Amino acid sequence: MRRFRIGSAFGIPIQLDLTFLLVLPLFAWIIGTQIEQTTELLNGTLNAGLDVAILTDGALVWVLGIGAAVGLFTGVVLHELGHSLVAIRYGFPIDSITLWLFGGIAQLSEMPEDWKQELVIAIAGPIVSVAVGAVCFVAFQILPSGVGTIVESARFILGYLALMNIALAAFNMLPGFPMDGGRVLRALLARRRSYARATTIAAEVGKVFAVFLGLFGIFVLGNIFLAGLAFFIYIGAAGESRQTSMRAAFEGVTVADVMTPADHVTTVPEDMSVRELIQTMFKERHTGYPVERGGEVVGLVTLEDARAVQEVEREAYTVGDVMTTEIITISPDTDVMDALTSLQQNSVGRLLVTDEDGSFEGLLTRTDIMTALSIIKSSGDFTPIGETETETVRPESRIER
Repeated sequence: MRRFRIGSAFGIPIQLDLTFLLVLPLFAWIIGTQIEQTTELLNGTLNAGLDVAILTDGALVWVLGIGAAVGLFTGVVLHELGHSLVAIRYGFPIDSITLWLFGGIAQLSEMPEDWKQELVIAIAGPIVSVAVGAVCFVAFQILPSGVGTIVESARFILGYLALMNIALAAFNMLPGFPMDGGRVLRALLARRRSYARATTIAAEVGKVFAVFLGLFGIFVLGNIFLAGLAFFIYIGAAGESRQTSMRAAFEGVTVADVMTPADHVTTVPEDMSVRELIQTMFKERHTGYPVERGGEVVGLVTLEDARAVQEVEREAYTVGDVMTTEIITISPDTDVMDALTSLQQNSVGRLLVTDEDGSFEGLLTRTDIMTALSIIKSSGDFTPIGETETETVRPESRIER
């Protein structure tokens, strides 16, 4: 979904996902319609002595709903800042903090593989939530009761935020990887296991937790929001487990080990007609080619580029007319996972591999990476070229299909 930057804290960009603009009014409405029940809860648990008649008078319920919802998500931002500042302290930059449908996300550029660091980072968020809850409770206790609508409203919001921030901390410590509790579990498992194995176990626990959470949300509480959260926990656990498995499999593997070398890459001249290009693609079953001019690669052309030209004009247009000249390159010694990240971030299917002088060394595609991953997982090992006389595990794919 589209995101909007609304500011920054400690140099970390704060963003709003488009879904947040939907969920904030929803939360405000839910809180506003439940002022009476919430007041009874606060009176029962905190001995608040709140006056229900004052708090449910006219449009005040909606003011309280908006104030409590904004305060709740402010607590979420502080929770994520707790994670972020500790991560930065350990040398892991934070790309952004994003508020979205199900709360907040602190986007680390790299996950720590040291279990002690991950443990501290994971518990930092809940600790901040508890601290925020404690501050709200102290402020709630300081304010006198029964002295007017404004003070009574402030006491309601502070009491509500005190309970909700404690609840937020407790919920996040449940073992629903990749929630905080799931990351704590992975950190503890990684004390005596490999990081990849610890991730696999934590992810499986997280998926089981997500299933039970979803069933509980639907059939016991009738809460679709909780079921949706369970779905995203399940997807997140599976995705991070897969990513960690790939990173473990590609440890020590560089782009040079899995790319298609330049002498195996088919190139096309820039003066080739688009019709000839499509015929070449059909014959060779490839959908993308580097474009050559005078022995140098000057662009990339794909099937999508060719399709942009109407059929009756394909003889008149050349590859040079439709090719992409903004080429994304990568060096041969780049880590494969970094290359995969570059492919994903730029939404492209192939990268040109060039040396320090800009000379064309080869082509790396998603197919190359996935083929290499399949071979490595099947063989259980990967030996870089030149380190042994045994046959090297190396995919012979040419260009992504």
